[in-house]
Amino acid sequence: MTKRRARGEGGLHWDESRQRWIATVTVGYTPAGKRIVRKGSGKTKTEARTKLREKIRDYENGLALVQDGQTVADALNDWLTYGLSRQSESTKANYATLANSHIVGELGARKLRDLTATDVDRWLMGKAQHLSTRTLRLLHSLLNRAVNRAMARDKVKRNVVALCAVPNGRGGRPSKSLTLDQAKALLVAAESSALHAYIVVSLLTGARTEELRALTWAHVDLKGKPANEPPLPPSIQVWRSVRADGDTKTRKSRRTLALPARCVIALTIHHEDQGQPSADRLVFVSAAGTALDRHNVLRAFRPVVARAGLDPRDWTPRELRHSFVSLLSDSGVSIEQIADLCGHSGTTVTESVYRHQLRPVLLGGAVAMDRIFDAEA
Repeated sequence: MTKRRARGEGGLHWDESRQRWIATVTVGYTPAGKRIVRKGSGKTKTEARTKLREKIRDYENGLALVQDGQTVADALNDWLTYGLSRQSESTKANYATLANSHIVGELGARKLRDLTATDVDRWLMGKAQHLSTRTLRLLHSLLNRAVNRAMARDKVKRNVVALCAVPNGRGGRPSKSLTLDQAKALLVAAESSALHAYIVVSLLTGARTEELRALTWAHVDLKGKPANEPPLPPSIQVWRSVRADGDTKTRKSRRTLALPARCVIALTIHHEDQGQPSADRLVFVSAAGTALDRHNVLRAFRPVVARAGLDPRDWTPRELRHSFVSLLSDSGVSIEQIADLCGHSGTTVTESVYRHQLRPVLLGGAVAMDRIFDAEA
């Protein structure tokens, strides 16, 4: 007589289609009352029972149970869809582009349970031949976060990506600054451009492009308060940015900047050209009246660069800020003042990244810019 299995031992049957023994056991129930079943398969009864015991042991130990069909691409798609709720739409789009361009094509089809640290190391080393170190770090971070999410949801037992170091990639394009003659040529070339006021304010105040794109007329004072003691000059209040939370990059970045006379003239003309817009309207908008994005600015910037006799491929709008720092430094403004004007929390970034010349003599930013570019021009 066949011995009856004890309660909890589960079942064992032959699957004709798979030509394998299947061992099953119920390990619990979902909140909805559905059974949670674990299965093990093998060519023999013993092998099937052994596989089942391994899965039960993992379950009882609280380890993540591998879902055989889950791939790296599945994990990335899940993270991009549900793991970025606090990020801006532009950040989500950027991450999706990077993942699809550099991860999915090479690792996407790999099952998470089969992904090894060696796979990730080889992938990173291959990418290091063509990408910068900064991009490699970002790609590693995207994959790491996606697998971490999968691990937290019982899709894989461990995250092998976290075991891999990021190699050095290709050197990025070094930032540079305009010389005084180049800056003057650019300002002249910008006069016939819709981006004229933007370029003038960016170059002569050093405001970040993300800060200028969020600037409203309510935060622009073109008259100042000359009767005050001491008098208050015309200024812009750099209190917002186009970042996801709308705040500036750091707390120190929230600042009010005096406007050089050339900025006041350009912004006054720009204000009139917009038909005396309301205070809540953005200062810099597209031809359709919508908010600018970095691609709008770059497209409009390149023809101006070309008219100034420079190669558009060599210059981007962010280098107006670099030029602001170098021109002030070359004119004798101290690094401490430049750091304040740029909204840096200290002088380290100013000196190591932005500054190309060093002459520590104390002068005011707007005053120096008036002198450099001739306020009457």
